[in-house]
Amino acid sequence: MAIALCYVGAWGAQNKPGPSAAQGASQPSRTILVLGDSLSAEYGLPRGSGWVALLAQRLAAEKIPATVQNASISGETTSGGRSRLAALLTADKPGIVILELGANDALRGLPLAMTQDNLNQMTRAAQKAGAKVLLIGMQVPPNYGRDYADHFAATFGQVARANKAALVPFLLKGVADAPNAAELFQSDRIHPIAAAHPTILNNVWPELKKLLK
Repeated sequence: MAIALCYVGAWGAQNKPGPSAAQGASQPSRTILVLGDSLSAEYGLPRGSGWVALLAQRLAAEKIPATVQNASISGETTSGGRSRLAALLTADKPGIVILELGANDALRGLPLAMTQDNLNQMTRAAQKAGAKVLLIGMQVPPNYGRDYADHFAATFGQVARANKAALVPFLLKGVADAPNAAELFQSDRIHPIAAAHPTILNNVWPELKKLLK
């Protein structure tokens, strides 16, 4: 998510990790496709310390037979994700698709209607391919303007409701809005440090676990 959303202060190069797996010995595996931006692509982090890698570790620890395929790219927009999704659905045949996109749209000042349409189309394409969808919501700081910030945050819920998809309202809950937020971000004040990624995973896990059932 190579973006200039200054989370710290407002609230108080590309990395693309390879796939990681957690598979049970006697049960068929399932694929979880993560399509996101730098928040999911371990931007500025040691390899294996981002929330997607931690997800694979948790699946293994809980003996849940699933493979995590991380297709996240730093700087990705909803338009970019939409253009790549069809090929990923064909190649990976995921049972669950996690969509963590939208923040870079805000950075670039793209129309919210376009962001919403892209998220709708990706959600429907994944569902048509037989996958369950988990939308990951984002927020922008108040300095973007209250009206814009409110509408942006509401977009993810609107898409989820329209398509009966699962939703995590705010990926960075407990990080960007934490009392010690300044300590939880890298020096760019945009990307969380490795120590914040367990919290990020804990935001995703409850809704994802429902889909895994």
